Amino acid sequence: MKTVLLAGGAGTRISEESQYRPKPMLEIGGMPILWHIMKEYSHYGFHEFIVCAGYKQHMIKEWFADYFLHTSDVTFDFSEGNNIIVHNKKTEPWKVTVVDTGLNTMTGGRIKRIQKYVGSEPFFMTYGDGVCDVNIGKLLEFHRSSGKKATLTAVRVEQRFGVLDIRDGSVRAFREKSKHDMDPINAGYMVLEPDVFSYLKDDTTVFEREPLEQLAAQGQLASYMHTGFWQCMDTKKEHEQLEALWNSDAAPWKTWSEEPDA
Repeated sequence: MKTVLLAGGAGTRISEESQYRPKPMLEIGGMPILWHIMKEYSHYGFHEFIVCAGYKQHMIKEWFADYFLHTSDVTFDFSEGNNIIVHNKKTEPWKVTVVDTGLNTMTGGRIKRIQKYVGSEPFFMTYGDGVCDVNIGKLLEFHRSSGKKATLTAVRVEQRFGVLDIRDGSVRAFREKSKHDMDPINAGYMVLEPDVFSYLKDDTTVFEREPLEQLAAQGQLASYMHTGFWQCMDTKKEHEQLEALWNSDAAPWKTWSEEPDA
């Protein structure tokens, strides 16, 4: 199965860094968050990716084109015709298609534009700015057993502020925020049947609105509840939090193990 990654937005809420590069290319531990997401899927045996690029899309293409240079030791030998020798080659079992889906295209429009690369098969789809420790294999099993056209991963996120315990119009107590104080939200990590393409009209289609709303109204949208780790990277603070988890060797989304150098 192919995995579609939405990586075309400008990331205006983290503009301190995304003004220089696409948000999915912001690094955690020296590697783009997009790479971390791809490693998650690859850990479960899914190695084919379609990246829906847009804003500064050339930077995503160039990064993959130079993957050996980013991950290996390199000798530049100018004495004999400008030869390049790559040492300790580190690669991935990946096939990556990067598609320019437009600068201002909405999420549904981006998915619509890559239909020819997906074909008539079910596919994974997620956002290129959030990491998660969801079991991709179990997610796929759940989707298949549901018999529905689409499945999204749902998570509960903690409130930013403390909670008031109000009874009979009076505040009875203050308590710390809790995941149970919020309704589930869409965390991405979706499984979609090819029928979903028929719900996408054009570049102005916002996938999270009319398409998902129609699927829900028709009883064709399943929810896979994930109680583990999930974190998007919308702000500089969230970026720093993910970086801190990685640097402390406590990143929950790191389900893969590194192979020794060749």
